[in-house]
Amino acid sequence: MRPDTQDYHQLFLDDVPMMDMRAPVEFARGAFPTAVSLPLMTDIERQKVGTCYKNRGQQAAIELGHQLVSGATREQRIEAWAAFARANPQGYLYCFRGGLRSQIVQQWLKQEAGIEYPRVVGGYKAMRTFLIETTDRAVAECDFVIVGGMTGTGKTEVIAALDNSIDLEGHANHRGSSFGKRATGQPGQIDFENRLAIDLLKRRARGQSQFVLEDESRLIGACSLPLSLTQGMQRFPIVWLEDSFGNRVQRILRDYVIDLAAEFDSVHGAEQGFALFSQRLLQSLDNIRKRLGGERHARLRLLMEQALEEQARSGEVELHRGWIEGLLGEYYDPMYVYQRESKAERVEFAGDAGAIRAYLAERSRR
Repeated sequence: MRPDTQDYHQLFLDDVPMMDMRAPVEFARGAFPTAVSLPLMTDIERQKVGTCYKNRGQQAAIELGHQLVSGATREQRIEAWAAFARANPQGYLYCFRGGLRSQIVQQWLKQEAGIEYPRVVGGYKAMRTFLIETTDRAVAECDFVIVGGMTGTGKTEVIAALDNSIDLEGHANHRGSSFGKRATGQPGQIDFENRLAIDLLKRRARGQSQFVLEDESRLIGACSLPLSLTQGMQRFPIVWLEDSFGNRVQRILRDYVIDLAAEFDSVHGAEQGFALFSQRLLQSLDNIRKRLGGERHARLRLLMEQALEEQARSGEVELHRGWIEGLLGEYYDPMYVYQRESKAERVEFAGDAGAIRAYLAERSRR
């Protein structure tokens, strides 16, 4: 049998398949990208065993667990574990702390299926702690630079073209603004943090020590940046991306109207997709109603409604420029001018996309 492991670094670096023995509710709160949920107990069974443990102690809880997971139920679960083990001979299993549940599954697999399968010592808790510390160490030890700029300047495009960028919005499945929701949902907070940490881990293993980030607030949609990174974003140097107002309007039209409508169409089908896309766009504007003020919100909403009606009728999207231009000129630009002034001492370079990419490429060679 391969030995049990505490080499969390290699587990995540090599994308090792893992079998998660925790209950479904635990898995849903947070898991790892290569983990599959094959629980020893269901949520209800786990709850019963936990109540028994509190009232009657460990031995009684173990006995109840064996009663609940017995007969055909036990056989079905062993077969599922065995199938995973055969399909993933290089993998591991784990529970919350790498203790009793993992050991029971190991024992049953050996006794009933003749398979010796190793576990992760310390389990989910130890691996989760390792990933949190991975992000914290990267923030403390590496060189980070932020790409800032007005809304619509194409910061995400610049980030995507760089080998040493960390795509925070990609990990969060959200474009980062009030209009940033996608057709598909966001990951849970723990899943977001885990994927970010693994990305950093792999890049550092490749020798990268300088990373480029897009300027983000603490929240990217519903996903919150890890505390160490949030604090770092307040001090990292900034390069400021510039572009014309017309180009910015065109880019927002493409990203938040044309591409987003196509995304909803792909996920939900043409008719339902457009209806959901329209609802999403209108709701995004409604979400900032207080900040816009009643009169401005009503005016921009009317423009948006008219644009959506025309898009539904003819497929034409040019009317959307009306509310986009108003939102940029009256709301986002004044806000970003203030932010630019407040961050002026950290801005080490400013220019268009080509100049920014050239500067960052040169900077990475220092």
